[in-house]
Amino acid sequence: MLTAEEKAAVTAFWGKVKVDEVGGEALGRLLVVYPWTQRFFESFGDLSSADAILGNPKVKAHGKKVLDSFCEGLKQLDDLKGAFASLSELHCDKLHVDPENFRLLGNVLVVVLARRFGSEFSPELQASFQKVVTGVANALAHRYH
Repeated sequence: MLTAEEKAAVTAFWGKVKVDEVGGEALGRLLVVYPWTQRFFESFGDLSSADAILGNPKVKAHGKKVLDSFCEGLKQLDDLKGAFASLSELHCDKLHVDPENFRLLGNVLVVVLARRFGSEFSPELQASFQKVVTGVANALAHRYH
């Protein structure tokens, strides 16, 4: 669980994040670093190289969509399972996404934030974000029946 201070720090920092850019980069890096995750994106066209993936408009658009959902989840930090219930059902029950992929994407997101924000993304802020992305991954991996 996040403390009130951690929640405030995460929320304040998130206001500086350019969701369209960070989302595309995070999803693109996931697909490059963990190529087996590409199987869910075969309809996105050319995923043959890092440049093709990172320049792919469908990857960028879906990355933004992912971070838009993440942003909505940040508004419900005390109920992540509820916040992500419908997305969990879609990704786990209908698309059969490996729950580990959510954890990998969360970790890649933290890497992208650290790369983009440098010293502003302090170790303490990183620790708070790691809690959030772990919570989101667990919420998405939770199967609702």
